[in-house]
Amino acid sequence: MNALHELKEQFRPIISDLVNSDAAATDAMLAMIRPASDAKHGDFQANFAMPLGKKAGQPPREVAEAIVAKADLAKICQNVDIAGPGFINLKLDNDWIKQGLKQALADEKLAVTPVASPRNYIVDYSSPNVAKPMHVGHIRSTVIGDALTRILNFVGHQAKSDNHLGDWGTQFGMILYGYKHFRDQATFEVDTIGELSRLYRLVRKLIDYHGSKAKLPELKSALAELETQLVDLKQQQSTTEGKAAVKKIKKEISQVGKRVADAKEKLEKATTSISLVEGGELAAVANEHPEIGTAVLLETSKLHAGDTENKDLWTEFLPICKQDMQTIYDRLSVEFDMELGESYYNDMLGEIVDELEAKGYARESDGAMCVFLDDFETPMIVRKKDGAFLYSTTDLATIKYRMKNFDADACLYVVDHRQHEHFEKLFAVAKLWGYDEAELKHVSFGTVMGKDGKPFQTRSGDTVGLAGLLDEAEKRAGEIAKELNEGIPADQLAENARVVGIGSLKYADLSQNRSSDYTFDYEKMLALKGNTAAYLQYGYARVQGILRKVEIDPQPLRSQPVGFEFATHVERALAVQLLRFEEALSDVLIDYKPNLLCNYLFDLGQTFFKFYDQCSLKDTESETLLSSRVQLCDLTARTIKTGLSLLNIGVLDKM
Repeated sequence: MNALHELKEQFRPIISDLVNSDAAATDAMLAMIRPASDAKHGDFQANFAMPLGKKAGQPPREVAEAIVAKADLAKICQNVDIAGPGFINLKLDNDWIKQGLKQALADEKLAVTPVASPRNYIVDYSSPNVAKPMHVGHIRSTVIGDALTRILNFVGHQAKSDNHLGDWGTQFGMILYGYKHFRDQATFEVDTIGELSRLYRLVRKLIDYHGSKAKLPELKSALAELETQLVDLKQQQSTTEGKAAVKKIKKEISQVGKRVADAKEKLEKATTSISLVEGGELAAVANEHPEIGTAVLLETSKLHAGDTENKDLWTEFLPICKQDMQTIYDRLSVEFDMELGESYYNDMLGEIVDELEAKGYARESDGAMCVFLDDFETPMIVRKKDGAFLYSTTDLATIKYRMKNFDADACLYVVDHRQHEHFEKLFAVAKLWGYDEAELKHVSFGTVMGKDGKPFQTRSGDTVGLAGLLDEAEKRAGEIAKELNEGIPADQLAENARVVGIGSLKYADLSQNRSSDYTFDYEKMLALKGNTAAYLQYGYARVQGILRKVEIDPQPLRSQPVGFEFATHVERALAVQLLRFEEALSDVLIDYKPNLLCNYLFDLGQTFFKFYDQCSLKDTESETLLSSRVQLCDLTARTIKTGLSLLNIGVLDKM
């Protein structure tokens, strides 16, 4: 059951009349019904009388009174009060709450109502380049995409997950070049994936070195020019008069300041790439391969053209790389409905470009085939001058394939925020091309940061490997479990370490607003207090312990509840919180933010522990009250377990 939805539906026709049946305006007003910030005022509060009164030229309180008089709230609300200038405070009826609890108890899905209009979703996430080991940067895409797919399916949509592997691009050209020029055959035979990873990193480092050396003078010049511009602007600011002129120059200073910071970052990155090679063992190697960047592109082109040697090596390496990734997915308990990599679409790319050209959307520019868009300074290139295709071409092919084969109503791309411009162009071209009815959404996310405020890296500056991250999380969770439970059997310790460690790692990411960067911290991640997986897992285990102590099996009460009693305000507060589960899931899918489910579960956990402190199950006044509290405990545990399962996080009966 969804109390918020029920309230909105009662108010909808009244609000619609007041805004002349404007659907968007109606939804905007109804969005102003939210849970009350203070339980003293009720369970929900509606603030729409203020803007409605202003628009109609009436006192908001009078508008609120008129709306309440027309609304049929008697079955849902116990009290409806109007406070201050027109705040409508709504307190749910206890009998309505109890009926909702009974429905949730009896239903495996906790009485979550399936969506009225199911949609076909494709959720594109994880999508690593198979030529290199998965690293910390892949954790966000993988766990966010996995959670969204699970939630979409749970509420009644048809969601399919697609791991769009990078198995055909330049990164494979790097491995091919490295294999032919730098491989250690003995190591390759005993640790193939380790050697392929080393070769990729080596070639990448050499390419970055030569590219950085070539760009260094330009980067220095650009930074110097920007710094001079910033100094000039600041000097102008000291003599500028007039509010509008001062505001304008401050804005210019801010903009140029950001460009200076960006230029410094690029210069620092280039300088670092150079320093990693010069003065070391790689200096001689770099000098022997001055055109390595061009050579790698040639190897890639040969692969795409069907060169026998490169195709055979690709066929040999790909399964090995995929198996290495699969070990990570197995540890994360992540499965995909499809794993259609870039190579799957290779034969379609020429047709895509021909179709765009035939429809007049693509035209040649400096030898390349481009789609020019009104809202962008630069075009989307779909075929380069040398005939090679790009990621953009492949992504257009995936859209066409998904629409044709899965009748997709929506495609979600769970990808790093740095790719925003690519997706803006991609979606613009897709809509121009004719796919203008489907929802194409870039579900972007920020960066995992270290405590130093920089992207999370090892001491040597390498990106942290995901396998090592999982190992460390399990190790630390195991140490905590051992401290809390001396003498715990080895098999139970290993299971606790896995469930808590991996779960905490996922939750630490999912509990953040996906749009933001966040700082990675093992200690906070594994804490038994605060908004963590361990806190919620402990809450679930605590309920199981309570039920063992009172020796009551909750299963029979699910199909035949004995009723509920709210002997204290905290029991009622827990009941109301339990009925907000469906509301939380609905909130997640408004803008695809799993952290809103985490926030709900944390609030539920906090409310439960207040209940646990204040409401004894041993010393209850009656059997009915005991059964009521057992049912509340059982429903709390099931809601936590279900909520965590939608985030692909497990629970334990004992911790």
